[in-house]
Amino acid sequence: MILIVDDTSENLISLKKVLEKHNFEVDTASSGEEALKKVLKNEYVLIILDVQMPGMDGFEVAEAISGYSKAKETAIIFLSAANTELKFIAKGYSSGGLDYITKPVDMDILLLKVKTFYRIYEQSRKLIEIQKALLDEIEFRKRAERKKDEFISIASHELKTPLTSVKGYVQLLARSVDKGDIPTVKKHLAKAQVQLEKLNELIADLLDISKIESGKLKFNKKHFVFDTLLDGVIEVIHQANPEFKISRMGDGPKDIYADEMRIEQVIVNFLTNAIKYSPGTNEVDVNVKTTADQLYVGVRDFGIGIAPELQKSVFEKFYRVEETSIHFQGLGIGLYISAEIINRHGGEVGVKSKLGEGSEFYFTLPLVSSPETE
Repeated sequence: MILIVDDTSENLISLKKVLEKHNFEVDTASSGEEALKKVLKNEYVLIILDVQMPGMDGFEVAEAISGYSKAKETAIIFLSAANTELKFIAKGYSSGGLDYITKPVDMDILLLKVKTFYRIYEQSRKLIEIQKALLDEIEFRKRAERKKDEFISIASHELKTPLTSVKGYVQLLARSVDKGDIPTVKKHLAKAQVQLEKLNELIADLLDISKIESGKLKFNKKHFVFDTLLDGVIEVIHQANPEFKISRMGDGPKDIYADEMRIEQVIVNFLTNAIKYSPGTNEVDVNVKTTADQLYVGVRDFGIGIAPELQKSVFEKFYRVEETSIHFQGLGIGLYISAEIINRHGGEVGVKSKLGEGSEFYFTLPLVSSPETE
């Protein structure tokens, strides 16, 4: 928008008409004081400012405008009928003006100058937008690089831990075999098996990440009974964690079309997380709700909970809540993989949580078959 400032109403009207005829949005002020009030309230691309005005003259108005952080970059064209000497023109430029035109005004010249200023303004605005987008992209890439570096460090540590344990148990096994101590051999084998299973899970997660990144995570969808799957998962998790009471509420659909193995993977992830992040508790609830077109599955724990400002990030790749990453092992990719699986089934994942009161991680699946999102 352009602001025309002139104490002569005829000048205001004629200039306004010409500019509006060429599709410029125009505002007017009849004094320097009125112009300053309008500059404080509105944003202008260009100010056409008369030099000779009662009260504040054009130079004083320009100097005052240059002191406003919001308006100091606004282009100013001075109009003057009397002060045409070089010293006044120089004062106009030193007061913040970008041009100085003497009256009577040649409207064609003024229009060319206005269009030039507008073109420069548009180019500058686009350059600022591009610069901001580039800075945002650079910052995003820096954050992604930091996350990747942190993930590589965590992955190295997480993979090394079970490997070191297996190596230790193998050495103990060799000694026990030499001694013929069969009970000790079985005990060490069982412990080595646990560590190998951890290693297998870590490698499986890493492979899933690689498949997601390359777009090669495939699904084998078929019809199956959801309750049978859920009961089987709960039984296995309970056997591995007998101290936890896992209560199920609600029933699933008799028939659902999805990748059974991948849906099992999501439920296992939610249940193991619920147990892991609930130190000092021994209960987990599984809430199942079925409507005409949707299945809801929520895994509720009564553990540490998640702060509201962190909840939106828990499904991001490589994300680990800082307060918990020190105390709990993991790569920080299980929830990301789970979210990808559910999203590719046309469903949604989410979390409801209160700090210190626990969390409910949930997912929904459409009961009407939908094509897989590639």
